[in-house]
Amino acid sequence: MRKPLPTACGAMALIAAAPLVADYSDDAVRIGLMTDLSAIYSDVAGQGALIAAEMAVDDWGGEIDGVPLEIIAVDHQSDGDVAEREARRLIDEEGVDVFAELVSSSTALPVQAMARDEGVVVLTSGAASSALTGEECSPTGFHWAYDTYALAAGTAQAVVEEGGVSWFFMTADYSFGHALEQDSADFVKAAGGEVLGAARHEFQGSDFTSELLEAEVSGADVIGLANAGGDTINAVRQAYELGLTADQQLVGLLLFLTEVRDLGLYVANGLQLTTGFYWDLDDETREWSERFRDRHGFAPTMVQASVYSSLMHYFQAVKAAGTDDGPAVAEELRGTEVNDFFARNGYVREDGRLVHDMYLMEVKAATDSRGSWDYLELVRVIPGEEAYRPLADGGCPYVD
Repeated sequence: MRKPLPTACGAMALIAAAPLVADYSDDAVRIGLMTDLSAIYSDVAGQGALIAAEMAVDDWGGEIDGVPLEIIAVDHQSDGDVAEREARRLIDEEGVDVFAELVSSSTALPVQAMARDEGVVVLTSGAASSALTGEECSPTGFHWAYDTYALAAGTAQAVVEEGGVSWFFMTADYSFGHALEQDSADFVKAAGGEVLGAARHEFQGSDFTSELLEAEVSGADVIGLANAGGDTINAVRQAYELGLTADQQLVGLLLFLTEVRDLGLYVANGLQLTTGFYWDLDDETREWSERFRDRHGFAPTMVQASVYSSLMHYFQAVKAAGTDDGPAVAEELRGTEVNDFFARNGYVREDGRLVHDMYLMEVKAATDSRGSWDYLELVRVIPGEEAYRPLADGGCPYVD
């Protein structure tokens, strides 16, 4: 495996010492930051993802071998059609060398497919579908933060072990929700539990009453929310208002820090979730998060922290390759060890999956919170090899 990422200062020293033999395609290394700036996932990613990318460029020094690093930010609005159109424009008109962020699987999957055909690197942080490193994988695609398999391996398995044996799923009706439901159901059954049913709901919905009542009638121990963002917030609030949480356990299979904030600790208290990052884990996470918070005003989410980490390792790979050619940079990225403030005990696998430790967390009671953004308590560390799907099981056609 290659050496871990150097510190920002060490990286600049490497730049100064390197011979000028690099070969870049034009006058800049261009980053197409495609995120949701205005719709359902804007708090999870959005402006904070852009700030994280800007921090990465600044910390790297703003250039590689004298070639400037440029960020072109695009609002894909969590709309797959918009994402495809904008990705094509960024390739054809802007000459982007790498796509970053891509919250929502409905945007990440088509963009990765397009980038695969064009030999452009993709660094996915926000989208969750495990298909990105499975049947829809790409030789230039990398999945950095988490995926549906890892979320299920953490939360679903733990809840069954704690007695939540029978499940009913409320599922966002698109690729992410389907994948999260399937991966979670597989873990529930493997742990000795059973799935009593599922109700699909419209993506970016507002009224989940009928789905919640169907879940109540099922008599399941657990209502698993295979959704995210505003859908999760609305579902949890309505379940609380209907009184379902008194008799059935509500489990958010993908729950972000910003959503806990919006729900409030009195409503969210006791919810378990799996995450790849939490700002208050240790001194390293707190130091980076404080710098982020100084710029953004909010604590970082897993997605936003992942944007910074993935770009810093991309810059390292570009430097090592001496080029911004996508396949050459991808070859440098594969096998890279990752031990930074974001990911622990990590390495980039052949299918593009960053395997790293994940964390099972529980939302604190309001009386236990020490202040702003102190929302989560660590339940256990899930080693990367346990958290992520085995390479042989993914079905990536580019893996030997």
